[in-house]
Amino acid sequence: MSRWRELQEADPSLDSPFLSPEFTVTVGELRDVVRVAVIHDGPDIVGFFPFERHPLGIGKPVAAGLTDAQGLIRAKDFELDPRALIRACGLAVYEFDHLVAGQPLLDERHERHPSPIIDLRDGWDHYTEELRKHSGKTYKSTLAKSRKLQREAGTVRHDYATTDLEPLRALLGWKTDQYRRTGRTDRFAQRWIVELVERLLATRSESFAGVLDMVYADERPVAGHFGLRTRTTLAGWFPAYDPHFAKYSPGLIHHLAMAERAAEQGIQVIDMGRGEKEYKDKLKTGQLEVAEGRVARIGPAAAVHWVMRVPARKTRATVLANPLLHKTADKALKTYGRLRTVLQG
Repeated sequence: MSRWRELQEADPSLDSPFLSPEFTVTVGELRDVVRVAVIHDGPDIVGFFPFERHPLGIGKPVAAGLTDAQGLIRAKDFELDPRALIRACGLAVYEFDHLVAGQPLLDERHERHPSPIIDLRDGWDHYTEELRKHSGKTYKSTLAKSRKLQREAGTVRHDYATTDLEPLRALLGWKTDQYRRTGRTDRFAQRWIVELVERLLATRSESFAGVLDMVYADERPVAGHFGLRTRTTLAGWFPAYDPHFAKYSPGLIHHLAMAERAAEQGIQVIDMGRGEKEYKDKLKTGQLEVAEGRVARIGPAAAVHWVMRVPARKTRATVLANPLLHKTADKALKTYGRLRTVLQG
């Protein structure tokens, strides 16, 4: 893993815990579809390509559907043919939706999407100054709601980077309820994802760790987040809060508390991940770029994959890009979620 980490840390575009060797190894312990291609240039190891191999030679990123950064870890000056790579891996297609910048897998046909960040490279004070300029109303109201929460619910405290399983289970419970309320698929209905999160929580080193933090009011958990970090980047992953405290905007209270503590611990960037969310717009002070698409070899498996996946992906992109369509689709999903909750209740 030392060579992998050496290549990763030499390229800022690869500074995501989802591209760290520990993440791939941990997922691989739980899913037998995980593979890693080791790329040599003569006697030298110049790259690693983590992927999942599915039926018909369909390749996907490790933990596809969960990760906000995907790609090849390689020496910056090493070039390769993407189709030759997937051929060598026994793949007909490699599809992705969060491919990071600077990848040889990337071409002009692939769709680009912003991935908003909280930029802490100049420190916490500089971040709050920027927040006051661009989201001053949000910043002031969040501080006011935090004080109100303390007055009405009890002493507010923030527990950062805890390894306790009890708050993790509370967080996953909130997240499951959120998925159901909004009509989304409950990821934590899959046991391997719960096991993955628990194992990553127990993983801790200078270059990689699971990070769980929780805001409490009078010792009652209010809001929290589980994510992953490298030395300098914290990847947002599973934020959630107790709906009982919704009027206090607990998610915003938590994110500001998390960002302050993360900055104290040397985190320079919090990557909130691709996707349109109101809280991301309010808190962001910059953005990265990720791409969606596929690399394919000519053949029947690639043709079948195109028919099954590409039109649906393009339709989804059209909906997300149109505010009216997006709002209508989101409303429909929430209605479905409420009906499903009633029927299951």
